[in-house]
Amino acid sequence: QVQLVESGGGLVQPGGSLRLSCAASGSIFSIADMGWYRQAPGKQPDMVAVITSLDSTTYANSVKGRFTVSRDNAKNTVYLQMNSVEPEDTAVYICNAVVATKSTSPWYSYWGQGTQVTVSS
Repeated sequence: QVQLVESGGGLVQPGGSLRLSCAASGSIFSIADMGWYRQAPGKQPDMVAVITSLDSTTYANSVKGRFTVSRDNAKNTVYLQMNSVEPEDTAVYICNAVVATKSTSPWYSYWGQGTQVTVSS
């Protein structure tokens, strides 16, 4: 099994910064894409940022220029640096990783439990 554990959420003022971390552990052979999604109350989850194993990144238009996704492959960890946050960024941020548990196994998508980010003065 694979577990994803997020950390770093909390309350931040508009215009402030926050850094989220997500560490993957368990039976891991290789990790392909890692990324962050967010779900606001009453809404469907949306992609925030994704980073491939070759460090290619994709961002939602709403966070481009403000958020930066990165990863540390040695630690099986993905980060989300959030700058110039806005009240609209308030949501539960959920980590995702596409993992192969063996060299011959298929890729599976795993999800964390989520961490709350609240942007408010």
